[in-house]
Amino acid sequence: MTNEFLDANEHDEDTFVELSLRPQTLKQYIGQDKVKEQLEIFIEAAKIREESLDHVLLFGPPGLGKTTMAFVIANELGVGLKQTSGPAIEKPGDLVALLNELEPGDVLFIDEIHRMPMNVEEILYSAMEDFYIDIMLGSGDGSRSVHLELPPFTLIGATTRAGMLSNPLRARFGISAHMEYYEVSDLKEIVMRTSDIFDMEITDDGALEIALRSRGTPRIANRLLKRVRDYAQIKGEGVIEKEITDRALTMLDVDRAGLDYVDQKILRTMIEMYSGGPVGLGTLAVNIAEERDTVEDMYEPYLIQQGFLIRTRQGRKATKLAYEHLGIPYFEND
Repeated sequence: MTNEFLDANEHDEDTFVELSLRPQTLKQYIGQDKVKEQLEIFIEAAKIREESLDHVLLFGPPGLGKTTMAFVIANELGVGLKQTSGPAIEKPGDLVALLNELEPGDVLFIDEIHRMPMNVEEILYSAMEDFYIDIMLGSGDGSRSVHLELPPFTLIGATTRAGMLSNPLRARFGISAHMEYYEVSDLKEIVMRTSDIFDMEITDDGALEIALRSRGTPRIANRLLKRVRDYAQIKGEGVIEKEITDRALTMLDVDRAGLDYVDQKILRTMIEMYSGGPVGLGTLAVNIAEERDTVEDMYEPYLIQQGFLIRTRQGRKATKLAYEHLGIPYFEND
C-alpha cells in the first residue's frame, strides 16, 4: 500500500508552497463563504454533542482548496487526520489497515475518491454507516469472516468528478459541499497573503492583474505569482506591479481572461477545424494532443463557466464570445 501522507511530496515546489500557505481555521480560509458557513454550523453542532462530524464530500474543479478544507475541518474539530487517495488504496486490506489506525473522532481524507476500486468501496459502506467492517480471512474451506468494530470517524472524500461516484457511496455522505471558482476579490487577497508570507514586494494593481488571470483558482494564482516574481527579479526591479505582471503573463501565454495556451488551442481547434462545433470530446482531445480526462476535468469547466464553450447532445460548441475573444469573425453555424 502506498499512502500519500502529508510529507510524501515535500520535495515538490508546488506542494511545499501549498503546505506553507495552508490556513489552519475556517476564519483564515479565504473564499468559499457558503461552504464555510455551512461547515461552521455542522462542526460546532458535532462538538456540542461530542459526536464525530457526519461524512463530508467535497467536489469541484481542481485547485480550489479541497485538500486544504479537509485539513481545516480536522483542525476545527481538534482531531487527527490521515490522508490517502483513491488510486493508492489498491485492495481491501489497504483500507482496513487505514481504518484500524483511526482514533475516535479522527478524519480519514481520501482524495480522488472516485478512483477507488469497487471492491474497496463496498467495505466503506458499513464502515461509514455503522462503524464496523466484516472481512474474510483465508480462502476456500478454511476461510472465515472477522467482524471488526471501528471508532466513530469522519470520512472526507474529495473529487473533481462527483458524477462518477456510485449512488450507494454518494448517499452515505451526510454533508456535500460544492467548491466553486473564486471571486477576483478573494483571489487578490490570496495573492497578497502569499506575497506577504514569502516577503515579495507587490503593488495592489499587480495583485489584481494576477487575480484576473488565475481562472478563479487559488493554486493557479499562487503558481502565476511565483513566475511573475521570477520575471520581476530578472526583467524589472523586483517589484510585482501591473506592467511587469502583464509582460510576464503574456510571455507565459496567459491572456487577460486567464486562458492559457491549451485553452486557446481548444477554442481555435473547434473554430478553425470544426466551424465552431459541435465536436466530440474524444475527437477534440486527439486534435490537441491531450488526454480526454485532462480536457474534461482541467480545461472544459472553466471555459464553460466563462461562456466560451457549451455542451450539446451532439458535442461541444464554441460560443460567439469565444470567437470575439480570439478576434475571429463569427458566423452563425446551424
